Amino acid sequence: MHAPSCKTVFNQPLLDEIFPSSRADRFFEALLGDASEGAYDIILTYTGESDDQIDFEFTLKQRPGKCLACNLTYGLPEVFMRHPIIDIAGVVRQIESRMINGKQCGEWVLGRTREVSRDTHVLPLTVKLTPGKP
Repeated sequence: MHAPSCKTVFNQPLLDEIFPSSRADRFFEALLGDASEGAYDIILTYTGESDDQIDFEFTLKQRPGKCLACNLTYGLPEVFMRHPIIDIAGVVRQIESRMINGKQCGEWVLGRTREVSRDTHVLPLTVKLTPGKP
């Protein structure tokens, strides 16, 4: 019997637990003083894996009545890397605590913002994997 794949483990309900939707409101409250001013929701999604890394994306989905294209999303990797509410290092620790393949999370990289469509942008999160401790 094979162990479950990361795709099975990192299903959307688990990722919503690791990075709850309420975190976007908290982020905009801290950044803009009012959560309702935020132009997008932030969703963590699993996108794939290889022997030495696991890939996720922070998907930015435009909120109704807002304009994602009008907001500065291209400087977000630097903001996300440092912002305590986004807490990418904490997200990676939570991912590591749920790893099922005996590996540990090592360095992580947040990629550049990519526009998927006018109302959806993504920031790729690549987590390098290292052998687990014996």
